[in-house]
Amino acid sequence: MAKYKPKDLKTKTTDELKEKLKILRKEQFNLRFQVSNGQNENPARFKFIRREIACIKTILNSLSTTIKSGK
Repeated sequence: MAKYKPKDLKTKTTDELKEKLKILRKEQFNLRFQVSNGQNENPARFKFIRREIACIKTILNSLSTTIKSGK
């Protein structure tokens, strides 16, 4: 499990970030079922995914406010 770097995410386009967000949401959904069934082998992965989703959403939000303000 490689640690993501926010500066690497900032270089991606909005479409790439949205696609990555969709993939992470699906993985998070599947991990929820694994946790509820007691089959989760890597509980730290859930925390990692949550943080990466938050980082992507923050970057997307900052991009949208930059576009709206015209900077």
